[in-house]
Amino acid sequence: MPENQDLPRLDVVGRPVAAPPGVVLVLHGGRSRSRESGERKRLTYARMLPFAWTLAAAGPTVYILRYRYRGWNAPFKDPALDADWALGEIARRHTGVPVVLVGHSMGGRAALTAAGAPNVVAVCALAPWLDDSDPVEQLAGRTVLIAHGDRERYTDPAESYAYAVRAKHVTGRTARFELPGAGHYMLHRARAWQSLVRRFVLGSLGIEPEDPVITNALRQPAPGGLRTVVPVSPR
Repeated sequence: MPENQDLPRLDVVGRPVAAPPGVVLVLHGGRSRSRESGERKRLTYARMLPFAWTLAAAGPTVYILRYRYRGWNAPFKDPALDADWALGEIARRHTGVPVVLVGHSMGGRAALTAAGAPNVVAVCALAPWLDDSDPVEQLAGRTVLIAHGDRERYTDPAESYAYAVRAKHVTGRTARFELPGAGHYMLHRARAWQSLVRRFVLGSLGIEPEDPVITNALRQPAPGGLRTVVPVSPR
């Protein structure tokens, strides 16, 4: 049993909006296997705060999910079960409001797995931990963006590419971006990571116009649009 019985839990970022134009659910990373409580705020949680604050400042209500456990814990997939709970709770609090999922590493896996909930319109997976056992059928009708750095040491970009190819057959609005010079923790090229997420989320929710680069990648048939490079900005 977890140390704190008040888990899973939604932490709101910034001031909640009475009638938000959309909701963002942020899912942080974790471990392959761990029954440690998710109560403690670790670096995996802190890593997603810059994304959450940037998005909250733009208008949507933003939540970060606190998992019951740190681990994925297959075959239980505990974070995905917690995400299912969170999406139900969001539907209760914000009836009829569209939701975008944003997840990193294990959280990216949970986001993609939970994307079939009725209130989800889009999912953004950053350096997701994936393999060929992960399903894609739940992505039908959703907009999907996957991003991976080329200096990744913990999750496999080849697996996220293979997943994107499979997802493209289910939802044509699938894109995958590659960030040269970026690693797993999204510290290098942090602005590029955050800009990509912001443009995708706000465009998916209709808060801002859809970004032309992202839209072009989404529209291209596979394999086009699944290896779109985010160029390094000149200093």
